Amino acid sequence: MFFQKLNFMNGKKKLNVYLRLSTLIGIVLLFACTNKQAESTDQSDPDSKTNSALSQEVFNPLEHNYKLVWQDEFDGDQLDLTKWRHRGTGPRRIGYNDPKMVKVENGNLLLMYDIQGKDSIMAGVVGTQATYMTKYGYFECRARMQRSIGPWAAFWIQSPSIAQGEDPGEYGAEIDIFEYFRNPPPDQDKTTHCVHWAYGPNQKSIGARTSTLEGIGEGFHTYALEWTPEKYAFYIDGLKFHEVEEGISHIEQYMILSMEIPATLEALKKACAPDTMMVDYVRVYQK
Repeated sequence: MFFQKLNFMNGKKKLNVYLRLSTLIGIVLLFACTNKQAESTDQSDPDSKTNSALSQEVFNPLEHNYKLVWQDEFDGDQLDLTKWRHRGTGPRRIGYNDPKMVKVENGNLLLMYDIQGKDSIMAGVVGTQATYMTKYGYFECRARMQRSIGPWAAFWIQSPSIAQGEDPGEYGAEIDIFEYFRNPPPDQDKTTHCVHWAYGPNQKSIGARTSTLEGIGEGFHTYALEWTPEKYAFYIDGLKFHEVEEGISHIEQYMILSMEIPATLEALKKACAPDTMMVDYVRVYQK
């Protein structure tokens, strides 16, 4: 069972107050939303939607000399351990990464967020660090986002040596292909892209670069990164939204799909439990 320690200062007196997290979770659940998951329809046609893309030209990697080199269509009934492994099992922020929050069914990978029992905040994370690492290419997933405010979905590429030095070319970078946040109006649907490198006291970052696309919170959409020796380009539904020429990694890295738990209970007050990021496929193309 988890406990949260609160320190209150009053002059020279310091009071240590311990609140059972189960009580606070009860407050969260009291205000949690009860909306149902949207239908699993395809909303990835951007033609008639308002967006902030740099261009309205839809990018198809196969038309730019890319070839499919790695994929998972999630056609089975369990996680393919030759392609993915459960990642970071154990405490994370105010919750816990747990393999039970990962399922494969009906052709989709389900990465879930839930509160089990009275006080266990749990989420699912998978990665390819032990199975597949590469550099450069076009990395794409097709996914439907979570429905609630609080937890958020992410698809990112990570370096195994990011904390060992400050040169991203040599030690790699964290490349956040997307993070999706559902917020109260007017900023209801927020998709961001970031690059971080040199973990430690001298960490450097670019972002968060925000992308807007009407209807992004409904149905399935594609999210992609084109990573070359010169740049990162971020795509949604084949539209290019951002291009970055700093923090470029030149080493092999691995993919991560995750449902992220926030750092405070306050951020979960309007969360739905359970909630799910649903992934139809992940594909990697290279030249």
